[in-house]
Amino acid sequence: MPTVHRKPFGRAHGRSEVDLWTLDSGTGVRAEILTWGGVLHSLTVPDTDGVPGPVVRSLPALDDYTDKNPYFGATVGRYANRIAHGRFTLDGTTHHIPVNDRGHALHGGPEGFHNRIWEATGESGDSVAALRLALHSPHGDMGFPGALDVTATYTLDAAGTLAVDYTAVTDRPTVVTLTSHAYLNLGADDILGHTLQVDADHYLPVDPDSIPEGPITPVAGTPFDLTAPHPLGERLAGHHPQLALSGGFDHCWVLRDGDPGTLHRAARLTAPDDRRTLELWTTEPGLQVYTGNQLDGAFTDGAGRRHERHGSLCLETQHLPDSPNRPAHPTTVLRPGDTLRSRTEWRFPHLRAV
Repeated sequence: MPTVHRKPFGRAHGRSEVDLWTLDSGTGVRAEILTWGGVLHSLTVPDTDGVPGPVVRSLPALDDYTDKNPYFGATVGRYANRIAHGRFTLDGTTHHIPVNDRGHALHGGPEGFHNRIWEATGESGDSVAALRLALHSPHGDMGFPGALDVTATYTLDAAGTLAVDYTAVTDRPTVVTLTSHAYLNLGADDILGHTLQVDADHYLPVDPDSIPEGPITPVAGTPFDLTAPHPLGERLAGHHPQLALSGGFDHCWVLRDGDPGTLHRAARLTAPDDRRTLELWTTEPGLQVYTGNQLDGAFTDGAGRRHERHGSLCLETQHLPDSPNRPAHPTTVLRPGDTLRSRTEWRFPHLRAV
């Protein structure tokens, strides 16, 4: 039977208490989530032999999360990914977001949702354990208009599927897109031997500041063609200006069309030994694939293992970057009376063989 537990994890900046919540499927899958930043601190999944092991990379202590770091496991918002030059115009009014990435606003600005303590409520039943995280973002927070009330509800069922459901409501028009910035590794020294498939025929090329440039572009004939499974090392070794620009993948794939809000598969990631497989399902239109290009060993996990370049990757389900400035992109505008709803699932089909 799935269960949920809470324990103290420390005090943020020596003052506010932060808790670690554990969701346990009762069948070998276990997720640990922090109230600081809505961080997915750990996710343990058995392999095909039933041997449990971590599939996300983490930091050892609360101080490591509260200090500046590359968003390890965080829930990012109010706007995941980038807003060019930290500004956008909505209903005739221009809004300015503090810039924190080469002159642009990244993941909601320097004090985005990854740097907040979320209120938590846990519950469990016969078939699922759940953790509901809630956050209030006031009007003008990081320059965004509208008071926003957000929830991120993690659920873990007995089959081992971990899901996160986001909701948001506002009291005036605003823009919002949320995602999890978990760093994935299914059980290897790096991700170069992992095989990745992305269910997308197009992607967004970027400029030197990682802002989308030009139109949505077909992946065919490029290293970005992951319509069939390919080892990541093979693709990252390809010769392409976009790979050279980013040092690997740090791009948004435009997922194949489906009914708006309908759950569809975004990606399939397989470990080099085939003993673990992750399928990512989402209601979102985009998937940012980031291959840890900027990791340099400066951060370690609880065992002292360094987080090195291409040691892990992020698969961030989201709306397309810089959409508030791109009328052709699916809208990220949220208005009073409407509710943002988004769901992402981490499924592990190899568990059927355990």
